[in-house]
Amino acid sequence: MNHKQHNKFQEAKTTIFRVDREDTLMPFLMRKFGSMSKTGVKKILSNGFVSIDGQQVTNFDYNLRTGMEVVIRKESDNERFRNPWVKIVYQDDDIFVIEKRNGILSNSANAKDETVQRILNTYLDRTHQRCSSHVVHRLDRDTSGLMVYAKSKKVALAFEEDWKNIVYDRRYVAMVHGEMTEKTGTVTSYLRENSHFLTISSKEDNGGKLAITHYNVLKVADGFSLVELKLETGRKNQIRVHMQDLGFPVVGDAKYGDGTNPIGRLGLHAYKLCFRHPVTGEDMVFETAMPKWV
Repeated sequence: MNHKQHNKFQEAKTTIFRVDREDTLMPFLMRKFGSMSKTGVKKILSNGFVSIDGQQVTNFDYNLRTGMEVVIRKESDNERFRNPWVKIVYQDDDIFVIEKRNGILSNSANAKDETVQRILNTYLDRTHQRCSSHVVHRLDRDTSGLMVYAKSKKVALAFEEDWKNIVYDRRYVAMVHGEMTEKTGTVTSYLRENSHFLTISSKEDNGGKLAITHYNVLKVADGFSLVELKLETGRKNQIRVHMQDLGFPVVGDAKYGDGTNPIGRLGLHAYKLCFRHPVTGEDMVFETAMPKWV
């Protein structure tokens, strides 16, 4: 993650010991922690939570010399969180930034649906944070990538009321059918959902909302193109519809393409998210690794 506040938050609490006599690491740690078993000591070593004079150490028989500094890093909340659908990449008192896998809804009114929002609320309950998650923006079920959730209605409303000024850069990477010859460009249209829940695009005002997508072709090969997309607006299905407008539908898109799927999923990933924190005003810049299909 390319973000100084993220690093600052993720820096877990630490305990520091100064070695007062020659020893080996296992008995030293067992003496310092009292009730911890050998198995417990080996676990914190194998998880990389111990460093000596600034170097990570995993050997329980490491020789200690007088004056050495032993630092034990406690496991952070984000490290304790384990879920196959959601990865927490940042959190503070006001917001989550998460990375969502493809195949799960952002939120849903149907109580039977597994959603990112419900997963986060379960985590908030378990960690006694006395708040709940609120949707700030959405990704389609089959789109993966970065999202932000608020921990209060007040913060969610702050995003909603000043979205364009707060969120200043959102980028996606997409694999699309066809070899694009125009390397850069912008698609502008009005998007409106019809009675069959399909988003209709029109160059003329059709009563829908104006949508603007900027694209930059990264690579062309074997009948496909890899494209970076920057959103100026955030409308439902915007990228998928605009790529259809260009004649280069997103790979795996059965709704706005032919559904042909050489990668086994929708070829769309939200890899970059930049915004000004609605409470602190700090710049928040997050970026994921590119997915395997890129």
